[in-house]
Amino acid sequence: MRSTFMGLETNKRGLYTQQSALYTTGHNISNANTPGYSRQRVNMQATAGFPGVGLNTPTMPGFLGTGVEAGSIQRIRDGFVDQQFRGESNKLGYWESRSNAIAQMEDVLAEPSAYGLQQSFSDFWQSLQTLATNPENGGARAVVVERGVAVADSFNYIHKSLSEIQTNLGKEIGVSTKNINSILKQIGELNKQISEVEPNGYMPNDLYDARDNLLDQLSGYLPIEVSYEKSGGRALAIAEGTVTVKIKTNNPAQPFITVVDKSNVSQLKPVGDGTGGTDSEGNPIGNMTGFTFSGGPADGKELNVNDMQTAGVLKSLVNSYGYKDGADKVKGLYPEMLAKLDKMAQEFAKAFNEAHRSGTGTPPNNLTGKNFFEPYDIKNPGLADEEYDYSKLSAGNIIVNEAIINDHSLLAASSEAGEMGNGNNAKKLGEVLFAPLGGLEGSSVQSYYAGVIGELGVQGEQAVKMTKNSMTLLGAVSNRRDSISSVSLDEEMTDMIRFQQAYNASARMITVMDETLDKIINGMGVVGR
Repeated sequence: MRSTFMGLETNKRGLYTQQSALYTTGHNISNANTPGYSRQRVNMQATAGFPGVGLNTPTMPGFLGTGVEAGSIQRIRDGFVDQQFRGESNKLGYWESRSNAIAQMEDVLAEPSAYGLQQSFSDFWQSLQTLATNPENGGARAVVVERGVAVADSFNYIHKSLSEIQTNLGKEIGVSTKNINSILKQIGELNKQISEVEPNGYMPNDLYDARDNLLDQLSGYLPIEVSYEKSGGRALAIAEGTVTVKIKTNNPAQPFITVVDKSNVSQLKPVGDGTGGTDSEGNPIGNMTGFTFSGGPADGKELNVNDMQTAGVLKSLVNSYGYKDGADKVKGLYPEMLAKLDKMAQEFAKAFNEAHRSGTGTPPNNLTGKNFFEPYDIKNPGLADEEYDYSKLSAGNIIVNEAIINDHSLLAASSEAGEMGNGNNAKKLGEVLFAPLGGLEGSSVQSYYAGVIGELGVQGEQAVKMTKNSMTLLGAVSNRRDSISSVSLDEEMTDMIRFQQAYNASARMITVMDETLDKIINGMGVVGR
């Protein structure tokens, strides 16, 4: 026999369930502009029918419905789309960082322009041509010396500026590593909180969102793989559990490095080839060799630079800053450019000095054997070619011989001593700029530098193109994810009206049941009177 008050209980459940749905709708509307928020819904389910199942169950037609209940409150999220988003975010992080590094290099080199190294070479060559026709002219000699100083200064400026940017990239590696470590710690803390809530039968949806936001951020730095482990206890079947985070590598012997396992978290530290590996702020000293891990599941493991996948901000910064490969050869955008500039300065100075030593200055000195260019730390104007160590000369320290700066008569414009009008050697000096040099792969200084700039332009164009492509793909995936997980105010308003009407209907049913009971209790007469 069913209870007289069964109708009240059934519709009370309806009131409570629709009320929960309204509260959830309000929560969604309130977080419509919250970054990373996933809309939530109440999973409604019918309660067990009457009578129940068992040997003593009375026989009666069918099951009588007893109402509705909120089985769970679930956020709307698609794990596959999340995986796609993190993959594209990883690619965008790499190319965006590389594009920025190349753009800074292009700003320093400033080619083509009226102030770059190429223009300094051109001005130097023109001054030598003028000197060849007027070798006895003191003003022409002064211009050659000053234009030579301008060439050296251009080398110095470029080398110093690129070195400063490289140092800043090293600091960015340190900052990025700290950010990664902070994100890993926060993920571990959220894992701990989630593992404490889920066994009680609750769904910590806002904690899930916070954790996914951190995973999205982490994917911009490193290629990661994410898996989940159930919490146990009374956790719901749809509960996500704790997350395990692994870094993907190119090493077949170690394809993954686990950095987060429940609340156990590993920390990264960059390692450079300099003494101590990193400075007091965690920035690498010298060229990068890789990363070490401390604490957590990856304690004591190492990630060699060559084992890092070409993806993410961290690998891009390492590639730009510089690293050592297995053969201890230094690679990377900035060290390779600095090495090319050093090589160009050495070969140019060597060829120019050789031509300069073969000529003579103006009387009464008529000196020969003078080097025009030299390293700033070697103050020996009379150093002979076989004694000159060009490995000590670089784009960062090349200068014009101070003796020639102080006495322009030492500028060897003539091919014969005592001939004031002889400008043959000045012409020979000008030819150095366009002569093929063995140390520059048979190219002249001008063509070699043009090739370096051209190669940089191609790399920059590729980085910009890949950045735009990655942005487009990430935008498409992001829009797809938003269509699934983000809050639509129109949809929420529709749900609000729907739940409100259902709430009102349940309340009206309670009123009906109240009137029915009132008739039964107060309106029915007493038999026999």
